[in-house]
Amino acid sequence: MSFDPILLGGGIPGWNFLQSTYDRQFEVFSSGAAIERESDYFLENIGKVETAEDLIKDRRLLSVALGAFGLEDQIDMKALVQKVLEEGSSADDALATRLGDDRWVSFTDAFGFGPGESRKTGDLEAMKDVVFTNKTQSFETAVGNQEQTLRVALYAERELVPLVAEGEDGETPSINTQWYNIIGQPQLHSMMQTALGLPDSIGQVDVDQQVKIFREASERFFGSDDLSEFSDPEKMSNLISTYLARSEIAAFNASISGSSAALLLLQS
Repeated sequence: MSFDPILLGGGIPGWNFLQSTYDRQFEVFSSGAAIERESDYFLENIGKVETAEDLIKDRRLLSVALGAFGLEDQIDMKALVQKVLEEGSSADDALATRLGDDRWVSFTDAFGFGPGESRKTGDLEAMKDVVFTNKTQSFETAVGNQEQTLRVALYAERELVPLVAEGEDGETPSINTQWYNIIGQPQLHSMMQTALGLPDSIGQVDVDQQVKIFREASERFFGSDDLSEFSDPEKMSNLISTYLARSEIAAFNASISGSSAALLLLQS
């Protein structure tokens, strides 16, 4: 029997409850029979995988691999997934970089099937990281099945700071690059858009213009456009609270608009 996360609704109160119970809830969730069974299978068999095609052919392995990067809904797109894995991410024209979603880059980098890369499927510790991340993503998905805004908040808390932090080369991404990284992550893009009070139509704007708009809005609202500022836990907490509060307001306004439209129909 699977464990569904226990939530007390959304918004800031719901977030505070989830934060206070997260460790225990995640422990119970990740020790569920189904997740443990698939995790054990992955670790027992991933070391035998030598090519991208090998991984694609084993649906159970592929499910964990994709799930670790929030790409579980792509499991039937086998040709696409295989091409992403085989091309890697080092070339500018690699499919993973052209898809405009940085999760694909992280996915292909995790397994190392690309040109000139070292295969990582034989690295047990690296594969244990994939399993743990899959459990984390699965828990967040289960939370999102009840309250999508809390799923986004969990994801942001986990991924935002590493995305804009100092790289392996010791260099911190430029502020423009930080924002390009955010735009390349659908959930973070959505979160920042909501937190900064920007319209949905921003997604239709040229990406360079989006960066400019996001930077100006962040400077105006948070006093800085440097996303590394959110490595400060207090500032991260403020960002998440702002996102959740604005999401609640938007949902309320939408419900009022819907009720008003229904009333007009009844009166006509």
